[in-house]
Amino acid sequence: MTYRHVRIAAIAAAVAALGAVGTAQAHAAAPGGVTFYTGSNRTGTAVAADLGQDGVCRELSAPARSFFAVSDKDVDVFFNADCRPGAPGQEGDLFYRTGTLGQGNFPYAAVSYRVHSVD
Repeated sequence: MTYRHVRIAAIAAAVAALGAVGTAQAHAAAPGGVTFYTGSNRTGTAVAADLGQDGVCRELSAPARSFFAVSDKDVDVFFNADCRPGAPGQEGDLFYRTGTLGQGNFPYAAVSYRVHSVD
């Protein structure tokens, strides 16, 4: 087997492995979406963010502890109702921005969010 064939076989294996991971996570967040989870590390109940309108504050149906984002929009996540920044029950400037591609756990339970286009 030549170097070119070995390289193509390695690339095909890597793509197949990524496909298996992607299939396992496909139910969690379809491309172009942001999904919130009630548990840490993308566990618990999944809730899809409504990315249809930029700048509109939305309340989560249940507090979220983690997220998965594959989107063309940033989502600002708040730990108080009505998209008020600050730690839970406090005023301040604290909020979390998911970015367009990422996953993670929130420092506090998220209760509201606002969608922004990436400029």
